[in-house]
Amino acid sequence: MNIEIKKSIKPVNYLDAIKALEERVDKLNKNEANELIWILEHPSTFTAGTSFEESEILDKSIDVIKSSRGGKITWHGPGQLICYLVINLNKRHKDIRKFINIIETSIIASLKSFGVKTYSDRKNIGIWTKKNSEEMKIAALGIKVKKWISYHGFSININNDISNYNKIIPCGIKDKSVSTLKNIYNQNYDKLADEIIKNLITNLKT
Repeated sequence: MNIEIKKSIKPVNYLDAIKALEERVDKLNKNEANELIWILEHPSTFTAGTSFEESEILDKSIDVIKSSRGGKITWHGPGQLICYLVINLNKRHKDIRKFINIIETSIIASLKSFGVKTYSDRKNIGIWTKKNSEEMKIAALGIKVKKWISYHGFSININNDISNYNKIIPCGIKDKSVSTLKNIYNQNYDKLADEIIKNLITNLKT
């Protein structure tokens, strides 16, 4: 299992990142490249997945990029950890549900090492936590599969400005809120990316 690990220091334009992912998918399909785990950050960007509805855009002045990933509308920007994966499911029994479970389990285990208890929800995809009995979304997940190669990935809110979510109905969920790790447990999360990478690599071997 050869997985390239990539970390981008400067923010990466969303469309540039997706173009790079699509090129990697094509090369991986031809056995001309390795699988990829890519940690990065985007400039402030609203993106809409394949199942979003126009009514989920509350602020009609914002620009929304329509994405090929699954899911609905969300926001990416400074203070948020983005993890993109290009993974060949042909080598993993073509099991999309198991792959999503690997991503969720890896996020949950990584956050647990920072003392943050989180969980997945089959009805409302993503990673959730509770503060004062209120459910809050801490990570969003959206993938696309092409010829059994998965790409796109997930985002984790660390210390980003959550007011941007007021301009949309994030992930199409009206009755639950979005939060950040800093709001849940104010500590240093600089090593979170390394923990995520470690757990992903371990779980992808199973």
